[in-house]
Amino acid sequence: MLGLAWKFIKFDRAKSFGIVTAIVISVFLIGQQLSLLFFLMGLMGNLVNNADIHDNDLWIIESQSKNINSINSIDQRSVQEIASLSGIERAVPVVLSNAQATFLDGKTAAVTLVGAAAPEFIMGPIQSRIDSGSIQNLLQPISVSAEYFNERTWETSLYLNKPIEINGKSAKVSVITKNAQAFGASYMYTSLENARYFGNIPNDKVSLIIARLKPNQNKEQIMQVINHNFSQLKAWDAKKLRSSTVKEILISSNMGMSFGTLVVFAMISGFFIIGLTLYSSALDRIKDYGTLKAIGAKNRFVNRLIVAQAFLYASIGYIIAMFMIYGFKFGVAQSGLNINVSLPFALFLLLVTMIISIGGSLFAVRKISKLEPASVF
Repeated sequence: MLGLAWKFIKFDRAKSFGIVTAIVISVFLIGQQLSLLFFLMGLMGNLVNNADIHDNDLWIIESQSKNINSINSIDQRSVQEIASLSGIERAVPVVLSNAQATFLDGKTAAVTLVGAAAPEFIMGPIQSRIDSGSIQNLLQPISVSAEYFNERTWETSLYLNKPIEINGKSAKVSVITKNAQAFGASYMYTSLENARYFGNIPNDKVSLIIARLKPNQNKEQIMQVINHNFSQLKAWDAKKLRSSTVKEILISSNMGMSFGTLVVFAMISGFFIIGLTLYSSALDRIKDYGTLKAIGAKNRFVNRLIVAQAFLYASIGYIIAMFMIYGFKFGVAQSGLNINVSLPFALFLLLVTMIISIGGSLFAVRKISKLEPASVF
């Protein structure tokens, strides 16, 4: 069947080229837009992704916020109160502060200081996201991290021990991270004391509390205790807080709607372009299909022939589109766009390709199914 379908494809090369081109464009656009959306969603939750998360950790923020990137400060005394609860091994304060970094060449950049207690640096950055230097370098006074991919954005060079200013105070870059970008202002990791100093945060305020549970504690039960007894606070599982953050940003920015609309239109346009081209091709070959029916071929055989052509078109178009997506992935990698083309994502694109191509072939299938053999002679 596939051999016969291939002969039909080769016969009308112009239309075959048009169909394959339509599939390639549709699949590439869908893959490109979705991969960019997933990358941006990763940036939205990178404050959690960059941290050293444990299954028995609770992230506690003020109760009104569902977005870790936009939280109000809470009282320092809450740290001791949380730590005193039964089942809590320890509670660690975290400070987040917006600031302005100034470089020797006069350029400035908006940054978010992320300060956590040394030497654990529970907020990260994790080792896999450190490009040069060591996290222990942040123990040094006035030390902060900087993101490798921000070098181009900031139009300045980044290197270890580079002197800078943060909010007019002297600082130095002691760690350079990679793929630890933020959605919006860039993260600069440092110690709790440095974050307070550079961000002008009073000692009686913190942004976030990370509570580590004792072994064999019921996480959900302790979350309920905290939420019930501290009306101004809310305890989260870190991964759920990340998901909530992404959801809040997608809704508030309409980003999900924008990307989703582009993907849907790419699918719809591909479906109809492929469908109408296959329909036109079937009309051009209507005598051949009529002849097949006249010599005894049943509708089922002819329909399978058309679907087999659509399958071959989809396979060729998918392979070309995936090469283009991987080319896009490696092409933007040096600019900091860390596109992840995973196996599930590739299989999803394959499914979409088959739906677009085989679904579009139904226009031709319906026309040929109603064809009377005698009408073509």
